[in-house]
Amino acid sequence: MKNKKIALYFGSFNPIHNGHLAIANHVLKTGYSDELWFVVSPRSPFKNRPDLASEQHRLAMLNLAIGGEENIKACDIEFSMPRPSYTIDTLLKLHDDFPQHTFSLVMGADNLEYFNQWKQWKKIIKDHLIYVYPRNNSQDNLMTDPNIIIMNEAPLLDISSSMIREKIKKGISADNYLNPEVAQYTLKQRLYK
Repeated sequence: MKNKKIALYFGSFNPIHNGHLAIANHVLKTGYSDELWFVVSPRSPFKNRPDLASEQHRLAMLNLAIGGEENIKACDIEFSMPRPSYTIDTLLKLHDDFPQHTFSLVMGADNLEYFNQWKQWKKIIKDHLIYVYPRNNSQDNLMTDPNIIIMNEAPLLDISSSMIREKIKKGISADNYLNPEVAQYTLKQRLYK
């Protein structure tokens, strides 16, 4: 199997939206990676949300959103791991399962602000490049390290999964922010009502 540079975009994707896809496409267009894998986290150690759709629903929506994209994949590796899932444990498992690949991380600047609270964050930053995209609400005093690459040219999108869930809950259409098949899926499955 060919050696590839894989960018890992972790998240709950509750639901996946057009902003996630724009960032994924930006990472691939800039040549940072050969492929981007969306890693669906069953439950984040930092978030305990009652409105979290099941991991199967979130994976299904992710697969609908990426459709036939050749270099974007859905990854459910954390579904079979202990919970809550910690990024370092997932990275170690991915290195074991795919030793031929090189892995980097993609995250929003808001996540970088509390990155030093992550389990074994120094090991993560030492062993992996981290590509950071800007967020409207992120601080200017972000952590700096040679392995952290701030993608200032990445699209700055004012969109979030929480905003979409809130709109759906209020009966307001969020279709403009979602892949049409994902929008249809949330409706059919009565998610976020």
